[in-house]
Amino acid sequence: MTNFTGLALAALLTGSAGLGCAASAEQPAAFVEFESPLASAQALQGYLRLPDGPGPSPAVVLLHGCGGFFKQLDERWGRRLAAWGYVTLTVDRFGPRGITNTCASGPPAATVHDAYRALSFLTRQSAVDPDRIAVVGFSQGAWLALFSVERGAIEQNATEKFRAAVAFYPPCLSIKGNMTVPTLIMVGELDDWTPAKECRSLAEGHDDYGISRQKDAGYPIKLIIYPGAYHDFDVPSLRTPQQQFGHHLEFNEAARDQSVDALRKFLYSTIGGQERPQ
Repeated sequence: MTNFTGLALAALLTGSAGLGCAASAEQPAAFVEFESPLASAQALQGYLRLPDGPGPSPAVVLLHGCGGFFKQLDERWGRRLAAWGYVTLTVDRFGPRGITNTCASGPPAATVHDAYRALSFLTRQSAVDPDRIAVVGFSQGAWLALFSVERGAIEQNATEKFRAAVAFYPPCLSIKGNMTVPTLIMVGELDDWTPAKECRSLAEGHDDYGISRQKDAGYPIKLIIYPGAYHDFDVPSLRTPQQQFGHHLEFNEAARDQSVDALRKFLYSTIGGQERPQ
């Protein structure tokens, strides 16, 4: 990973006019460090992308899964979203903490605040409209995205607020509260790691025991289940299927393409933007 010089990094962190006029989505993302609740002196980090054109622009926080690979996530989705007119910040939840992956252990407790620390960073940037920021997560990162916007202590105690949330193949079973913002969940029909049936129960307002939550409380969840798709259906490097931790991972081009269209339309309807074609 290539770091920026002190001068370039300072310009990015101060939210100066230079940030508003920085490089387009076709150029490399800027590697940034930003405020963190970690006890150590090392801050969280991530890749920041800026769209072409004048700001302030809506923005998206991207959260990776249990295997890490935040750089690949930035290349796969950060680049695309920036081309659509969004500022993107792809968070590295593991690097500063010395973590390789958390697929067998679950997310560390310290990471549950990462989405809001990224949100706080973005709201201080002149290129960003602080009232139009969404969170988009994948697998474990999707659980963190949902956990960040369900009605509970984390969301209620946050000063800044997300305006929308998107979860790609999240573990839905442990999400209990009502959503505080418009929410989109996309999962594969054949996903054996984060089963679609659990997300359907969440979207329909049932808990683990089939008991309905208060009717019409919170925002409705839009659920899209892609036929024939497995976990990680948007990852082209999985054209050859793999087994990890006993689960089937496989790229599905049709599901990926449909999810691109669904995400573009959902973000445009919730936080705005220029609705540019892919």
